[in-house]
Amino acid sequence: MPHTAHHIMRRVLRREIAGTIGLLTDEHDFTEMRRYRTFAFDDHTTYLQQVEALLRSLADQGSHTTVALFDPQEYADFCADSGLEPDAPSSRTRFTAELAATGPTIPYEGQPLAELVPDLVDEAVRQATWEYATTVLAHLGPCASCGEDIGHASLAHASRLLTRVLETARPGHHHLVCSVSTAPETLVAVLHADEDPDGMPRVDETEVLEFTTVLALGIATHRVGGLVMRTIAPGTADRVYGWRLCGEHLEPLTAGEVFDAYCTDVESGDLVSPESGVDYCAPPDLGDDGPTGHTHGTDAPEPPMRT
Repeated sequence: MPHTAHHIMRRVLRREIAGTIGLLTDEHDFTEMRRYRTFAFDDHTTYLQQVEALLRSLADQGSHTTVALFDPQEYADFCADSGLEPDAPSSRTRFTAELAATGPTIPYEGQPLAELVPDLVDEAVRQATWEYATTVLAHLGPCASCGEDIGHASLAHASRLLTRVLETARPGHHHLVCSVSTAPETLVAVLHADEDPDGMPRVDETEVLEFTTVLALGIATHRVGGLVMRTIAPGTADRVYGWRLCGEHLEPLTAGEVFDAYCTDVESGDLVSPESGVDYCAPPDLGDDGPTGHTHGTDAPEPPMRT
């Protein structure tokens, strides 16, 4: 077969290979990697420009590329556990391959890196939140009175509560946020829900799992938490509802409490102007099906949360 034909075939095959690039998103992580002699970059801005140019080039060639969050400390741990030399491009390649399988990734679809990086960081936080909440629930153990696993029971109860929230919601698109206070920072999960033609909720199963896991953590550990739902429907003002987490129940907030929560800056505590075209409402009665009967005080084990 002629050399040109072989070259064309290899070029076609390259288009069939999916690739992953490990990205150092911030200056601190970039500086950490500069201690390795084989890491060729010395300026973070130039590094990001070169990564973006490479992504565009691969896309122009028809290649599919995902971008993973490269964490220098996790890389060092990976090399130590695997017996690899960290100051070697081949080690970075193997770590990036591991990230492609287990870490947070974002597909490159031609978007500017300035848009991709925040999405990648959000994805990393979302995954770390779920892993943290799952770990805590797994270590709660059995109920002292009945022997049932507290984590499993709390997940089941959280699922029932979420189902009731969606069942009692007005028609429209729903944006839900669940927050649970933990040390050192508050855990947050987000869920989007629409309705199918039969009026049944249509949700992303991964979002549901993450949302119920965070809610279950609050239920199991009796942490301070809450749930807010914004309903958007054509021809009507957006409606915002809220509940506070009280043990194993969602206690409805009054319209005034919802207004105060939405119109207060989380960091400063200062009042902010309410949005126009938004109604702050007391939520419908959930008809709570009662507690699980399992409690576990605020001394639940809390492994460090890593992002």
